Amino acid sequence: MVILPGPVGTLEEVNAGPELEKRHHGTDYGKVGREGLGWVCPPLLGSAHCLGGQAYSSGGTPDQADLLTLALPQRSQELLLLLMLRWTAAHMEDLAFPHLGDSSQPLLRACPWPCSCPQDDTVDCAGLGLRVFPDNVTRAARHLSLQNNQLQELPYNELSRLSGLRTLDLHNNLISSEGLPDEAFESLTQLEHFYVAHNKLSVAPQFLPRSLRVADLAANEVAEIFPLTFGEKPELRSVYLHNNRLSNTGLPPDTFHGSEAITTLSLSSNRLSYLPPSLPASLERLYLQNNLISKVPRGALSRQTQLRELYLQHNLLADSALDATTFSKLSSLEYLDLSHNQLATVPEGLPGTLTILHLGRNCIRQVEAVRLHRAKGLRYLLLQHNELGASALPAGTLRPLRALHTLHLYGNRLERVPPALPRHLKALVMPHNRVAVLGARDLVSARALAELNLAYNRLTSARVHPGAFRRLRALRSLDLAGNQLSRLPEGLPASLCSLRLQRNQLRALEPEPLAGLNKLRELSLAHNRLRVGDIGPGTWHELQALQVLDLSHNELSFVPPDLPEALEELHLQANRISHVGPEAFLSTPHLRALFLRANRLRVTSISAEAFLGLAHLRVVDTAENPEQVLVRLPPKGRGP
Repeated sequence: MVILPGPVGTLEEVNAGPELEKRHHGTDYGKVGREGLGWVCPPLLGSAHCLGGQAYSSGGTPDQADLLTLALPQRSQELLLLLMLRWTAAHMEDLAFPHLGDSSQPLLRACPWPCSCPQDDTVDCAGLGLRVFPDNVTRAARHLSLQNNQLQELPYNELSRLSGLRTLDLHNNLISSEGLPDEAFESLTQLEHFYVAHNKLSVAPQFLPRSLRVADLAANEVAEIFPLTFGEKPELRSVYLHNNRLSNTGLPPDTFHGSEAITTLSLSSNRLSYLPPSLPASLERLYLQNNLISKVPRGALSRQTQLRELYLQHNLLADSALDATTFSKLSSLEYLDLSHNQLATVPEGLPGTLTILHLGRNCIRQVEAVRLHRAKGLRYLLLQHNELGASALPAGTLRPLRALHTLHLYGNRLERVPPALPRHLKALVMPHNRVAVLGARDLVSARALAELNLAYNRLTSARVHPGAFRRLRALRSLDLAGNQLSRLPEGLPASLCSLRLQRNQLRALEPEPLAGLNKLRELSLAHNRLRVGDIGPGTWHELQALQVLDLSHNELSFVPPDLPEALEELHLQANRISHVGPEAFLSTPHLRALFLRANRLRVTSISAEAFLGLAHLRVVDTAENPEQVLVRLPPKGRGP
């Protein structure tokens, strides 16, 4: 249907208007109209200048009597018709413009192709391989996602008109500093979240909006920050600048002036040589790891009383870089990581609020009690891979640490368990040391221990006292792997759930050391010298909860008899087993996984009845035997 405009006196004059317009713009609007486009009346003319709703089918001829006649000169009529046609063409493609007869139709907002618009204020163009900024992003957009594309620049005219943006995500593109116009941000007065990580920026934008709350410029090539990049931003909470090329000269002293609400600042993996001064007093988390920091200027951390986490690992800090005041003002500090530095002693002035102190991978040779006396709330002390020797932890050193939960001493040169351990200690982790003796009272003060790891030391059965573990009634995990034990240790507590004894020199198993371990779930005896004849009768009798048994890499010639009934996983690989009889697994009806790899099995070595009662068996590994051995698993869900 076509609504015919009526500011003409004759039909011929109606048809003359489009020809006149065509001469000006080269478009035959008369033809377009005759092919079926709807004509509408421009509001600026008023309804008096249009037909009163008359309509006719495309291609039809209206009766001349129906046409309104205006007492206007011919030239005025032509100009009026030109104005109508221009207005009609301008609005013909506007999907948001309401059509006649549909006054209740909501306005439709255009979504730029090929993006999606899940909400009226959200435009999502992420991961579409875009090389240019999308056209016609609606001014109503509040959240614009352009991450994971191939954009190299942002056009100023497109970005500046989106004055209502609150989130702009440009993560993972190819945008350079030249392609990110500073002027564009002057219009984005409501921007709160700005993500431009993983791009090609060499300098930060000189100006970012005052409304900003989160700024992520990580993983670029930024070497310089400007005063108003992050300065004068009262709402700014988080700044991410890690993995850039920032040196101290590229970070001016007033970088964060006027931005006293920042709680998270990440400057890790840059080229800083000293801890930057004038950091916001509001900081709660400060990331400075993986730099070249060899100095912390005096007073650099004196205002950060709200700081809870400080990461300084992987730097060049020596004892001379710190003094008694470096950390003493950090009255809220809970986590301090100084690992992978060049410290020879524990720092002074540690605050009493400290919960986790990470000093691993330094050059510490001795721990002085005076350095720890203020850190009474410390729960985790990590000293792995230092140079702690026989006298590194004298008696009383750890006594002030009454709340200590975990003491990590992996990879040092300790010859004995530290004396006078804190009474509430739950985990003592000291594998790969030189401990050769375990006396009756070495662990007596740590009766709350739940985990004890003495793996890969120099313990022999003769030098482990029978009562060494007897009083550890809360012990759940004991790791003695990689020592020189020739028999099971005595006096094991009934609370044990995991016992690891692999890579020792065990030649025999007797039932007495395992008696009463009715909570033990995992037992590893791999890489020893056990033979079936050396396993005493009743050895497994009291292991009623045992689910995982590892006897791999021993000298067993057949499956040991009378294994625990609760067993679910049995490791027998790399033994000398050449025969599996029909009753081999009669005592283990709950077995789920069986490993017989690398034995001496042949096709006829395994009895057909061996697996009949194993309704739960799902894994049988028989690879790397002299012959390929195929095992038929019992039907799922069927019992004996």
